[in-house]
Amino acid sequence: MTRAAFFDVDKTLLPGSSLYLFARGLYRRGFYDLRDIAGFAFGQLTFRLTGAEGQRGIEAAREQALAFIEGKRQSDLNQLGHDIVVEVIGPRIYPGMRRVIDVHHANGDKTYLVTAAPRELAERIAAYLGMDGALGTEAELVDGTYTGRLVGPVLHGPAKLDAVIGLADEQGIDLSSSSAYSDSVNDRPLLEGVGHAVAVNPDRMLRELAAERGWPVQDFRRRRRFWLIWLPAGAAALTAAVMAAAGTRRVRAWRRGSAVPRGGRAGKGGRARRSAA
Repeated sequence: MTRAAFFDVDKTLLPGSSLYLFARGLYRRGFYDLRDIAGFAFGQLTFRLTGAEGQRGIEAAREQALAFIEGKRQSDLNQLGHDIVVEVIGPRIYPGMRRVIDVHHANGDKTYLVTAAPRELAERIAAYLGMDGALGTEAELVDGTYTGRLVGPVLHGPAKLDAVIGLADEQGIDLSSSSAYSDSVNDRPLLEGVGHAVAVNPDRMLRELAAERGWPVQDFRRRRRFWLIWLPAGAAALTAAVMAAAGTRRVRAWRRGSAVPRGGRAGKGGRARRSAA
């Protein structure tokens, strides 16, 4: 039987969201404008700094991603995909995770990415790393155009293990002697479905589970940087301006609705505006 190693992508292989980085690369090539990319910036803030991956967060991310590609032609995205992975995503992959993948290759193991990100993007990252393949979420295509709907479930939680079991049956992979790497307790089914689980850059719950199960922990994170460095040039200013404008509108509405302000509280709007900026 063949051995394999299965790797989550976002926050395991690289910091933050691979889909956001892909969108950022498309923005730089004029495929999207700042308004399109701003929503991904806010999503990246939540994903990167809070690590929120609950069901509501996953559903919101799914809807956002589907809306982002709806009406786009697969051929247009494919033409840019390779360059974006090489130029934008590849350099952000943790060097330590590259070494882990190389060790599995040296040991004769097959290697696969398993991610909730779109399958096409996962396959390009896997090819960049010389891996054997990738499993990802399938977006529906009609006449070569994305419809904004999914084919099957988001590859998250138990769905990841189901996909890995299907691949193992096809490829003759022995899961009891295989490995899995993830940062999130949401991937517990996958981690428990192989013989060798490794917690990488783990969230609190996964760190506790790893300690309980005796799973090794690897942490490749450096000190977290302020999230705006992830925005393309100009998007940070747009985001700050939107937040500041929203604060100003709230203050004006309050003033219109209050004939006699109580306690001179208009200064609260100034504090909110400064914190937003």
